[in-house]
Amino acid sequence: MPTFTDATLHRWLVASRVLAAAVGGYALTSAATVLLALIWPVPQAQAIVFAALMSFVLYAGVIIWVFAVKHLRTVWLGLTAATVLCSGLAWLLLPGGAP
Repeated sequence: MPTFTDATLHRWLVASRVLAAAVGGYALTSAATVLLALIWPVPQAQAIVFAALMSFVLYAGVIIWVFAVKHLRTVWLGLTAATVLCSGLAWLLLPGGAP
C-alpha cells in the first residue's frame, strides 16, 4: 500500500472538495431546482424562472459550504443525502412519478 506524504494527502483532500463542490454541488442544485419549481405556488412559467434564478444562489452557497465544513465525510454525506432527498421529493411530486 502506498504511503502519502502530508503534502500529497492535502492535495487529495483539496481535490476531493473541488470534486464535491463541482459535481456534488451541481447534482444538488439541479435536484433542488426541480423541486423548487414544482412546489412554488405561482404559474408554472414563473416557478421555473424563479427556481432557475435561485439555483445560482444555491450553487454558490453549496460551494462555500463545501469548503467551510471541517470534515470531508460530512461534505459528501450531506451532499448525497440532500440530493437524494430533493430528487425523491421531486419524483413524488411529478405527475405520474409515484406509483
